[in-house]
Amino acid sequence: MAEMTQKDAVSSLLAIEEIKRLKYKYMRCVDMKLWEEMETVFIPEATCAYSAGHYSYDSRAAIIDWLKKGMDRDGFHSTHSVHQPEIEFEGEDRAKGIWKIEDIVLDTDFDIMISGAAFYHDRYVKRDGTWLIEHTGYDRIWEQMESRKDRPSMKLTASMWTSGGASSIEA
Repeated sequence: MAEMTQKDAVSSLLAIEEIKRLKYKYMRCVDMKLWEEMETVFIPEATCAYSAGHYSYDSRAAIIDWLKKGMDRDGFHSTHSVHQPEIEFEGEDRAKGIWKIEDIVLDTDFDIMISGAAFYHDRYVKRDGTWLIEHTGYDRIWEQMESRKDRPSMKLTASMWTSGGASSIEA
């Protein structure tokens, strides 16, 4: 195995950082419902396999349409945190990554809260000097759902979509 030069090592570290920023941007776009900006993270022919392949789509447009259909409501609130990236290169313009994700979904339209953990399995390609997602998807470690009606004292006190993100705690 050839020894990596300092220049190659720096290039690899910079590429890893670009891929990490790409994944973070994807998660921010999901949580903030930034569908137009999300188009910039995928190649047009991207694929996905969410929830162990239960939800699979074969284009950037289909992926974003599915996300919009489920999430683009004022009552839908989510937070997705990805960490522990394991990124491996499969050439100068190809990489794969595994990410731990922890998420919470609060859906006031259906009065439920869902939380869980999973591992994302992604593939990336570099096109015109920019890393993009070629495939994304996750397999759940666990997931739970709770009725918010079972916790009558639980109130939503801030929402980007109903209060502009400002907190309003009422007694």
